Amino acid sequence: MIEIPESLVLAEQLNQTVRGKKIVSVETEHTEHKFAWYEGEPQAYDEKMGGQVIGNCTGIGSMVEIEVGEYSFVVGDGTNLRYYAAGEKLPERYQTSLTFEDGSSLLCTVQMYGTMFLIRPQKYENPYYLAAKKKPMPGSAEFDYPYFCSLLQETSPKMSAKAFLATEQRIPGLGNGVLQDILLESGIHPKRKLLSLQEEDCRRLYDTTVRLLQEMKDAGGRDTEKNLFGEAGGYVTKLSRKNIGYCPQCGGPVTKMAYLGGSVYFCSVCQPLA
Repeated sequence: MIEIPESLVLAEQLNQTVRGKKIVSVETEHTEHKFAWYEGEPQAYDEKMGGQVIGNCTGIGSMVEIEVGEYSFVVGDGTNLRYYAAGEKLPERYQTSLTFEDGSSLLCTVQMYGTMFLIRPQKYENPYYLAAKKKPMPGSAEFDYPYFCSLLQETSPKMSAKAFLATEQRIPGLGNGVLQDILLESGIHPKRKLLSLQEEDCRRLYDTTVRLLQEMKDAGGRDTEKNLFGEAGGYVTKLSRKNIGYCPQCGGPVTKMAYLGGSVYFCSVCQPLA
């Protein structure tokens, strides 16, 4: 799933590979998928994007925004983006393809669910898109410690650490995937209530969030996700589906538990439920 590190990595790779290329054709709904979502009529994407040149590509939260003339093609969480050079064989199953003048292609493939929206950015009112565009991203100058504290102050003290970080678009693009290592290195249990956090806990949570997201991005994304060329990211996750045996910090057992709509992994030694 696309989260902050992956959206930034994908945007960089798109700028290096497809920015400035002219689109000659767009195909949508190549393979039927009930949970592949488009904005408006997907059959109109070819007419609107055909002949346009790819502009700047930006990572915004869990989305990648690609400028296409007066439109933006916004690919969201759950959709895999892959680049294929001219002459490379395309897979049989995918949802959307952009074919360029030089014969290369950009494909969108949906797993469980995913979005591929062609929008006019100045007129699009989707709250998830607006939050991702307007709210500061960790690592930016605006996402400083006072701003992080303001998010805490606006939140119910009975809310859990996971709910605070990964729900209601407080920090767009920070989801259940990157959450695991952030909480481990912060020493905070996913279910721990905000009211139990001391000042040093809040500061450590902020510092860890900013540092780890930057490390993940610098490494090309997490090893649980793929980049524009189908390669796994270089950041080795500490807590994920790939390594749920023993805690890399203390060697104790890692617990997997369903919580708030997704699996959480934690070490009860390093992350006591205070």
